[in-house]
Amino acid sequence: MEKLGRSGVGVSRIGLGTAPLAGLYAAVGDEQAAATLDAAWSAGVRYFDTAPRYGSGLAERRLGSFLAGVDRSEATVSSKVGALLDPARRDYTVEGVYASLAGSLERSGLDAFDILLIHDPDDHWEQAVRHAYPALERLREQGGVRAVGVGMTQAEMLVRFVRETDVDCVMVAGRYSLLDRTAADELLPLCAERGTGVLVAGVFNGGILADPGPGAYYDYAPAPEPVLKRARGLAERCAAYDVPLAAAALQFPLRHPAVTGIVVGARSPEEVAEDLALAATPIPEALWTELD
Repeated sequence: MEKLGRSGVGVSRIGLGTAPLAGLYAAVGDEQAAATLDAAWSAGVRYFDTAPRYGSGLAERRLGSFLAGVDRSEATVSSKVGALLDPARRDYTVEGVYASLAGSLERSGLDAFDILLIHDPDDHWEQAVRHAYPALERLREQGGVRAVGVGMTQAEMLVRFVRETDVDCVMVAGRYSLLDRTAADELLPLCAERGTGVLVAGVFNGGILADPGPGAYYDYAPAPEPVLKRARGLAERCAAYDVPLAAAALQFPLRHPAVTGIVVGARSPEEVAEDLALAATPIPEALWTELD
């Protein structure tokens, strides 16, 4: 387990994201979700990320049900506040944070989460920094949570949070990948300087870095042709070294010294096994030099 910034919370280098277990892109039944979580646990994954927004609470319920059957003290779990069950609703007020947390604890059956993240406050900076963050800070001071942070698909506002608050960690989705290295400009150096933990999600940029074929998605939408062309160029470079593009995409963020771990979603035991095999694929330094 790696220590997440100054908090001392431990996370496995590869964490399981639970959005796919709640029906992101395709329906998943209870048995398949449980089997997927069991496969990740059996393979040594001990960090699990969830949120109320994932399947309108379904991800939290399924994760909590699984954790009831294992040693909870071995697992690190993060959930989120601000983005509510209803995709049309957000609430970054103090009351909203406490209500969201109470709902998450009830759904999951957990006594507490190890990490709580403010979820995608892109258009709500003032409310998030003046209300949601102080609420999480008080919870941390009172021992109700061990680490607090922010999770977003942009790097710029995460930089502001790291500069202007005392967050323990950030989760940056899609902005530190083979296709998009925005986070490397300012966010990652700042986190290294401040001792702030960094979790990287969206390592495949919505799927295109797993398979840049026709109809590939980039950041939750069909990939534009120029992005497809770039991804296919990366795939050709990897193929020259007999390395799958997906292996390079998954391992890329972990090479940065500021990155504590990555979060990868899976919807089946087979996907868990595939992701862990990709993580173990040898990649020549010469290929990294070309990709860089």
